[in-house]
Amino acid sequence: MSSLNPTPTPTPAHTPTPIPHRKPGEIECWGHRGASAHLPENTLASFRAAIKEGCDGIESDVHATSDGVVLMFHDPTLDRTTDGKGLIKNQPWKGVIENVRTVKEPIQPIPLFEELIALLMEPENQHVTLNIDCKMQNDPERLFPEMARIIAKYPNNAQTLSPRIILGLWHPLFIQPAYKYLPNCTRYHIGFSIPIIKSYFWKYCRGFSVCFPILMSAEGQKFISECREKGKEVTVWTVNDENEMRTAISWGVKAVLTDRVGKFVELKQAIVEDAAQMKISGLSRLTFPWSSWRYYSVAHTWMLRTQLDVMRTVCYQPGELEQPDLTEFSMVENADQVEAEQPSPAEISNPATIPSSATAAAQDDGKVDNGLEDIRLESSEMNSTSIIGKVAA
Repeated sequence: MSSLNPTPTPTPAHTPTPIPHRKPGEIECWGHRGASAHLPENTLASFRAAIKEGCDGIESDVHATSDGVVLMFHDPTLDRTTDGKGLIKNQPWKGVIENVRTVKEPIQPIPLFEELIALLMEPENQHVTLNIDCKMQNDPERLFPEMARIIAKYPNNAQTLSPRIILGLWHPLFIQPAYKYLPNCTRYHIGFSIPIIKSYFWKYCRGFSVCFPILMSAEGQKFISECREKGKEVTVWTVNDENEMRTAISWGVKAVLTDRVGKFVELKQAIVEDAAQMKISGLSRLTFPWSSWRYYSVAHTWMLRTQLDVMRTVCYQPGELEQPDLTEFSMVENADQVEAEQPSPAEISNPATIPSSATAAAQDDGKVDNGLEDIRLESSEMNSTSIIGKVAA
């Protein structure tokens, strides 16, 4: 059995290796909460279906119960998708949450992190990546050691398992524990603000999972190019509209996260066989870049403010954002890649320059999702009223 807390081996500073613009056939499909378009999200049934439909990776979320069990679940509360009620962190797995079932059929139990890892270690699934959204309501000093204990059960996990696990980090407080407890897992930042990425995560993460609308802007396209040049990966969420799928594929990113795994796999194969299938047809070809308010800079400014407010208030340790303390490590991976001129933390998080629009809504952590990922920004369900509602609901 491997050590629970292996000593991280720092990666020497090096010249970044540019990442080529990926061809359509090289772009991965990651099932967002599994095949959640037609099955209960974040369940073993959904994960298995996504793999069967041809996904290259699974995206899921983790929360810890009051007795330290790590669950695959998106919301901090049980209410939205199950017959359970209340905050996960205040309830035990044993005798309580283990009996909770999904509302959506086919009715499913909530899966454990341990069960999902077992699924990924089945011989036929050892090609599948796991992108874990580490919800910021959880203390990583409780969450990550338990995840490390489960991973360590598998022989040769540093070669066969950990390299397939991506820790999706919303908050800089999670960076140091990720180095400490899960050094062989890859670190990505999840979010929808390029300034936040540059100020807090660029130096410490190998990749960035960014919501689709942000990357539609000129700044977003410049960011993709810069990441490619500096050897940083980009993944895009959550892409369910077919024209958004075509556009994301055209960007040549590492992976696209979608609820509609089968549809994405089908469309990607059609584009591989006929490049003309990547073009948006009809009038939409001209109107698409302006077809949603989500693509406009004013919406992106709102997203930045909202992400900052949630990071300050919903995190297990509320407060202003700070750079991680990595003094116990001899060097930081790819530290030489940091640009000389980046927004300073003060510029990004100064309340005087960025109004705290969501602070009042974020006081009750039973009602606010870490989420921001739950500001799903998907064209089928978003409008200016519902998007704000998802922050506070």
